[in-house]
Amino acid sequence: MSAQALVRRLAPGDWQAYRALRLRALEGAPEAFGATLDEALARPLEDWAARLAQASVSGIDCPLVAEAPGRPGTLAGLLWARVDDDDPGTVNLYQMWVAPEWRGQGMAAGLLAAALGWARDRGARTVGLGVNCANAAALALYRRAGFSILGEAYPMPGTPGRMEFAMRLALDAPGRGNRPGQPAGGGQA
Repeated sequence: MSAQALVRRLAPGDWQAYRALRLRALEGAPEAFGATLDEALARPLEDWAARLAQASVSGIDCPLVAEAPGRPGTLAGLLWARVDDDDPGTVNLYQMWVAPEWRGQGMAAGLLAAALGWARDRGARTVGLGVNCANAAALALYRRAGFSILGEAYPMPGTPGRMEFAMRLALDAPGRGNRPGQPAGGGQA
């Protein structure tokens, strides 16, 4: 990694930047997500603003972005962490994506470390996610961070023909799940 990326929480006023980054992710890597670009484009602008406003006060959402090193305001990656609706001891990760021009520079590792730190700080016991079986870089990143695959692959919601793995990380396991500022591996998802 050349320079350290700044990972920060999205604020309510960042909704346009969040929308632009999310649309870019859905357009550039449709196979990685259950949502589609068409669905996101159809969402009213007020919904994007409301989503970040709600996240800022919910206590259960942590939308994160990575800013490109040396380029303040240039958003290079995204990850949304959210407390599980059915199990407050579990945090789930969604929307992980790094712009192609910033991959291989530690952006995904930085986002993941920040999300795991947030989960730990709120007392979560486990962190879960779903990942496309064909995304070798993401699988490697999560394995380096200590995540394990749970069971067999299953069809990705909303994406016919694509399969995903559920992965989990036990935060109470010694040496598992890096704190922010510690490397979580060198690859990109």
